[in-house]
Amino acid sequence: MPASVAALTEPPSDLAWRVIGLLNLYRLLVPAVLLAMQSFTGWGLTTARPGLFVAACIAYFTAAVLLVIARRLHWSSLRIVALVNATVDALAVGLILYASGGVASGLAILLALPVLALTVLANRRDALLIAAVAVTAVLLQQVFVGFTDAGPVGDYLTAGVFGVVLFGVALATSPVANRLRESEALVHRQEVDLANLAQLSQYIVQHLRESILVIDEQDRIRLINESAAEILGDQNAYPGVLIGEACPRLLFLLESWRQSAAAARPDADPTFVAADGARVIRAHFAPLGAADPGPLLIFLEDTSLIAEKVQQSKLAALGRLSASIAHEIRNPVGAMSHAGQLLAESSSLSGEDRRLTQIIRTHAERVSGIIDNVQRLARRERPAFERLSLPAWTEEFREEFCQTMQWPPSRLLVGGESAEVEVRADPDQLRQILWNLCENALKYAVQDDPASAIEIRFGRMTAHARPHLEVADRGPGVAPEQAERIFEPFFSGGRGTGLGLFLARELAQANGATLLYEPRAGGGSVFRLVFADPRRWHV
Repeated sequence: MPASVAALTEPPSDLAWRVIGLLNLYRLLVPAVLLAMQSFTGWGLTTARPGLFVAACIAYFTAAVLLVIARRLHWSSLRIVALVNATVDALAVGLILYASGGVASGLAILLALPVLALTVLANRRDALLIAAVAVTAVLLQQVFVGFTDAGPVGDYLTAGVFGVVLFGVALATSPVANRLRESEALVHRQEVDLANLAQLSQYIVQHLRESILVIDEQDRIRLINESAAEILGDQNAYPGVLIGEACPRLLFLLESWRQSAAAARPDADPTFVAADGARVIRAHFAPLGAADPGPLLIFLEDTSLIAEKVQQSKLAALGRLSASIAHEIRNPVGAMSHAGQLLAESSSLSGEDRRLTQIIRTHAERVSGIIDNVQRLARRERPAFERLSLPAWTEEFREEFCQTMQWPPSRLLVGGESAEVEVRADPDQLRQILWNLCENALKYAVQDDPASAIEIRFGRMTAHARPHLEVADRGPGVAPEQAERIFEPFFSGGRGTGLGLFLARELAQANGATLLYEPRAGGGSVFRLVFADPRRWHV
């Protein structure tokens, strides 16, 4: 079915209603102007039947009002609307012509605009029908005028010429109307296609694995997908809000990026902690367009995912080496350590020689510790999850740690929320993680300071109520340039084997948790273990 024909069988479009609306405005103005011209005889309008003229004008105005109200009705097709409007115009103008004395009054021209407007909405056949209705009304009223007033015979010729003009208008307008309807149908299809593309784009953006958001030149969020909203906090990040209100740290990184770009110098990798406090996020900024300032596309990258992939590759390499390391290195190291111990028991050694034997034993123990950690990493078993009460579990750990390490219980403080905090983890692996953190704090932070203590704190994150467990101390802390590398394997900063924290983070990830480090306010270190959200536990 052609677009022009199909359009007539469908409900009127917005364009059709706009044309009819302008035509209704014309219908409201014409009766008012005609009545005003009749009231002032100096305006040159004389009527043969004044009473009928007034009644016809009022009827035309009333019909226009009713057609305006009928806009709210449900019309089944555009064709019915066009024919109803054409019939109303023909009857009303025909009565006005008859009351004015026929076509000699010159008011037949009032039909030209309605015929022109309505033929724009109709196909060729209906356009001729609309013109025929108008011409019939003109001719019939002229016949009645001839019978009642015996008007000049030349008025019939005038009526016929005007009828020819109306048919010419209909025929000339029909091609334009067809093009207009085809253009409207094309525009409608394009609007539908654009709407579908917009919906598809929105779906793709919302379901991208990457977390993205777009901000405008006023730093307001214009677009944000679900994963980015989760990182920044669903209650804070939504379209229309200022980026500084959603995440002040991200706004700071954005301004730093703008300044570094203006100065043409690279800056440090911009990172911030997600709203749930369990992930470290790196932001990447990309301008959209050449305006400055202008819209920006921001990619939020979860560094834990990248770190996990890197760590898994390192872990695989360590696993392949662990067996040979254990076999090839452990026995020689054990022999050297034993020989150094025997040598130290000799009574003929000087103090300097005894110091050398102590160095041998110390480094032999360090190498042995590396071997133990590598083997433990390689044979790591799948976690056996249990639900643990952190208040009770940490008290048991505190008692065991203090007894084993001969550490005063008064220097290992345990505290947290008064409410019950429950986690889902492997108790053996959780003990290994916490033991490693407490042992590091004991060796490198509090051992040499009798007034200092290790603190174990538990609770829930403010943003998403995820359980967490912290080990805090007041030691020298970690140098800022080393903070990003302390979880890398074999990175020790000159202390330890460099595998303890790496193993602790690996075990944390196996239990669905995240191990984070942050400097403690006032000096010291805080290692925070953020557990999985209880709402996502799968028992």
